[in-house]
Amino acid sequence: MEQEIILKKENQGFAIIKPLTNFFKVKFEKDNVLKFLKKTGITLISILLFLAFWHFGSKALYNKEATYKIEKALAEQGQAAAEAEKACIASRDSSCQPNTLPSPSQVWASFQSLIADHYLIKNKKQAFADKLATTNEKLVAQGKEAIVYTGRASFVDTVLTSIKTVFAGFLLAMIIAVPLGIFIGLSPSLRSAFNWFIQIFKPVSPVVWYLLVFMIVKTIYIGASSDNAFVISFISVGLCAMWATLVNTAMGVSSVDKDYINVAKVLKLGTFQKVFKVILPSSLPLIFTGLRITLSVAWMVLIAIELLAQSPGLGLFVWEEFQNGANDSNSKIIVAMFVIGIIGFLLDRLMLTVQQMVSFNKNEGI
Repeated sequence: MEQEIILKKENQGFAIIKPLTNFFKVKFEKDNVLKFLKKTGITLISILLFLAFWHFGSKALYNKEATYKIEKALAEQGQAAAEAEKACIASRDSSCQPNTLPSPSQVWASFQSLIADHYLIKNKKQAFADKLATTNEKLVAQGKEAIVYTGRASFVDTVLTSIKTVFAGFLLAMIIAVPLGIFIGLSPSLRSAFNWFIQIFKPVSPVVWYLLVFMIVKTIYIGASSDNAFVISFISVGLCAMWATLVNTAMGVSSVDKDYINVAKVLKLGTFQKVFKVILPSSLPLIFTGLRITLSVAWMVLIAIELLAQSPGLGLFVWEEFQNGANDSNSKIIVAMFVIGIIGFLLDRLMLTVQQMVSFNKNEGI
């Protein structure tokens, strides 16, 4: 009974201390919230300044080109033509608007238009599939190819195509570069033997890689009716982007602590056991650094390669809009630019997260 009373008194003492610990806990959390708000506030201010600079810059360019068009009409056709040109520009008629840097509001309107267009095309595809469902079933039953929708792709479809292409290229780069890098890194003689190969082909332009792959793939698939644009695109991307992974893997394998190698010898591990249990785990942080660079490079060169290969991705979308020259083409190009940048950032964050999971230094990267 006395012990129970003592325990109750001790619990009462802890009950007095508990609010104090909660107070410091709340204060600590408040400090974190203030730091977060400060960081977020600075980011928001920088975004607003960027948008303001963009808005006034586009307005100045618009006014400059509008003034030039009016003055040109005045010099070539007279006062009446100049007044007509001025009135046309003021009316926002698309036929006479200055074709210059679009404002943020115009870009946002084009983004909304592209999303609405995506849903419209999606509904058309579904209606087409429903209409020909019975016919396609009969064709497939007869061993023939089903009829597919061949209309234009939406903006979202082009984005998905580009993401699929870059991951296929990244996978190809990883399959080639990691085993070859391990092979080269295991021997100084092999590093010397392959050094010329790396130094010559590493700086080659993506355009040249595309032409080389095109020569090979078109011969392999000669006479085939299938579209090879995707195959050419992802192989070109993989070959162009793999060099960072190859070099980092070879460097990581060659710089493994000699003590680890000696331990492997003492334990009498075989070659494959030594590679997979000692060398590869020690090299993983550097290998993933190379993979992170490879993915970033793959995304950057993809746009140029898609343009050349006529693959229905973001590269071809940007080029077609540039060639189109419509009133909202510039806005759509800026939309594509932001989408490319945001996806590139997300891909980099994805690889950084994986890198930190296998790295000894969790603060690596920015």
